[in-house]
Amino acid sequence: MKRTIVTPAPLAPAALGALRDWLGIASGASAEDAMLTGLLRAALDSCEAFTGVLPLQAGCEERFAPDPGWQALATAPVQAILAVQGQPPSGPRQDLPSAAYAVELGADGSGRVRILAPGGVALFVVRYTAGLAPDWASLPDGLRHGLLRLAAHLYRQRDGDGADPAQPPAAIAALWRPWRGLRLQ
Repeated sequence: MKRTIVTPAPLAPAALGALRDWLGIASGASAEDAMLTGLLRAALDSCEAFTGVLPLQAGCEERFAPDPGWQALATAPVQAILAVQGQPPSGPRQDLPSAAYAVELGADGSGRVRILAPGGVALFVVRYTAGLAPDWASLPDGLRHGLLRLAAHLYRQRDGDGADPAQPPAAIAALWRPWRGLRLQ
């Protein structure tokens, strides 16, 4: 199932300041700060789509139907699985006892959950923390620089030039490629 971000990663003022510097916008409060922050968030989303790695740590949630097999979490790298909850057909969610499920965190950053005792639960909810770095300053230089370059590129191309928005420019892709995982489909 699809992931939901329940606690977004905080975007440090340093990120906005670095983008302003890159674009040559004077420091201090700017009428464009909201747009620039939105472009940084869009760059983070594009980075995750390209690399398969969530750059900044965030709180995530996924819902699964009862299944006796392992369920892979959609986001990597998983830092911690915080809770596994059961959602009955009617009523509120409840935390499952630890004996009712198993979790696995892989060395590659993957996470999996297996329900051992589903009981009468119609849906399972897994809450976890995922992301490569806890904050902007901790991001690897190549990722951080690529994020700034993409946000600046989006700012400069905001009127549209027909470029493919699904693919980052080649210089940015080169910065992010070391973090791109191999995906078999």
